[in-house]
Amino acid sequence: MIRYLRYLFLGLLALGLIIVALANREIVLLRLLPAELSDFAGFSWQVELPLFLVVFGGIIAGLLIGFVWEWLRAARHRAEAAEAKREAKTLKREVRRLKQTATPQDEVLALLEEPRKAG
Repeated sequence: MIRYLRYLFLGLLALGLIIVALANREIVLLRLLPAELSDFAGFSWQVELPLFLVVFGGIIAGLLIGFVWEWLRAARHRAEAAEAKREAKTLKREVRRLKQTATPQDEVLALLEEPRKAG
C-alpha cells in the first residue's frame, strides 16, 4: 500500500514539474555581473537558458548547499559520537581484563562470586 502511495506521489510530482517546465519555456539571459560592472571590469559572462532550467537549477543548488551546510554543522556531533564509541571500547576491554584477573581477596566475596560463575 505504501509503495503505491509513493508511486502516486512521485507521479504527481513529475507531472507538476513537467507542467511548470512547459509553462516557463521562455529563454532568459543570465549574467554573472550586472551590465555596468561588467563594462567596468572588462569581463562579461552570460548564458541564455529556458526559465524552467534556471528555476530547477536554483532549487537543486539550494538543496545541495543545505545538505553540505547540515553535514558541516553535524561534524561536531559525529566527532563526539566517535570519541564516545572509542571510549566505550576501551572501557569494555578494561572491564574484561579486570574480570579475568580479579580474584576475590575476601572469603565472603569468594562465596558470593561462586554462584555467578556456575550460572
